[in-house]
Amino acid sequence: MEKVRAKKHLGQHFLTDESVAKRIADTLSLDGYNKVLEIGPGMGVLTKYILDKPIETFVVEIDTESVDYLNKHYEKLHDHIFGQDFLKFDIVGAFNQEAFAVIGNFPYNISSQIVFRVLELKDYVPEFSGMFQKEVAERICEKKGSKTYGILSVLTQAFYDTEYLFTVSEHVFNPPPKVKSGVMRMRRKEDYSLPCSERLFFNVVKTAFNQRRKTLRNSLKGFNLPDEIREQEIFSLRPEQLDYLQFIEITKTIEANGV
Repeated sequence: MEKVRAKKHLGQHFLTDESVAKRIADTLSLDGYNKVLEIGPGMGVLTKYILDKPIETFVVEIDTESVDYLNKHYEKLHDHIFGQDFLKFDIVGAFNQEAFAVIGNFPYNISSQIVFRVLELKDYVPEFSGMFQKEVAERICEKKGSKTYGILSVLTQAFYDTEYLFTVSEHVFNPPPKVKSGVMRMRRKEDYSLPCSERLFFNVVKTAFNQRRKTLRNSLKGFNLPDEIREQEIFSLRPEQLDYLQFIEITKTIEANGV
């Protein structure tokens, strides 16, 4: 059987271990959605296990060689392949604003961008799971107090419950990456609306972590809070010492008192 050639510029590392593929497919709870979108299916090693499930499966693949392969070998995917860039195309419109899960063996070079895109689509994505570079999966699921805890940790945990599931060896890919991989899952919170401006919340978190060695008193100076507010104890902390709820409280304070 012909194979798709892995392309370095697309960050392709094809999973070759069937048992790992099945474990990733089994991270889907199938709860709260009738459609699932796989990002970057390549030759379909994960796809075939998703297709076995009682759910309508779609894939999005930018590599035309992979699209041709999938069309040839997976009859169930006919009319269910988007030959598009997930980061740029209107998936909500394509699904008529229906809820859908997102899953995949994500290209490491754009994995963080994929997470941010899912956050933009959170009203439609109740579940998101898949394989990342191990450090990225750990960062998404990390709790406050760790050096790896950062922007991705806070923003994802504000809207989703995150869970690191298992580690995958670099030796089950072709070509093998230089790092280990990690599989994680995000399930949207029952109430994921913020009691503050979402745009301001994102801005506060990113501003704080962009100067993570500074206390919030210094890193958030640009929000022009009154001195008596900035003297509160929470502003003496560094960003990795706060969980998402504390960042929400700071955002509410800035909304009420910032200039």
